[in-house]
Amino acid sequence: MMNQRIKDLYTNVAVHATADREHEAAIELLLLVMVSDHHITSDELDQIREISEDQGFESDTFSFDQYFGQAMASVRGAVAAHGVDELLDSIDERITSTVLRHSLFSAARDVAGVDHGIDPSEEGLLAQVAARFA
Repeated sequence: MMNQRIKDLYTNVAVHATADREHEAAIELLLLVMVSDHHITSDELDQIREISEDQGFESDTFSFDQYFGQAMASVRGAVAAHGVDELLDSIDERITSTVLRHSLFSAARDVAGVDHGIDPSEEGLLAQVAARFA
């Protein structure tokens, strides 16, 4: 009886850890879309926060606001080092949920379009997102 309880507990922990990793990767992807045109707006940030809330990312173990700084540092580092492909590979590897994978292109497009224009650098990134996740 006790072994089953422990097993159930650890299974739940693993599920949360996997979900948090996926949510971190999704936030990184959306921030990458936001910075790809080198113009960050409050509308784009609000859109990402809204997507995080609507997708149910917010939990006892994950918060957009708490993860934002670390995610932004990762994204900016990848862009500065011309490592966007490597970051996309990492995001791709961490997101295993089919439902989340299928919602990412739409979410990325929403972030790119919230400032009423999709610039060529955003279009190029969206094409890469579509090829991986759509």
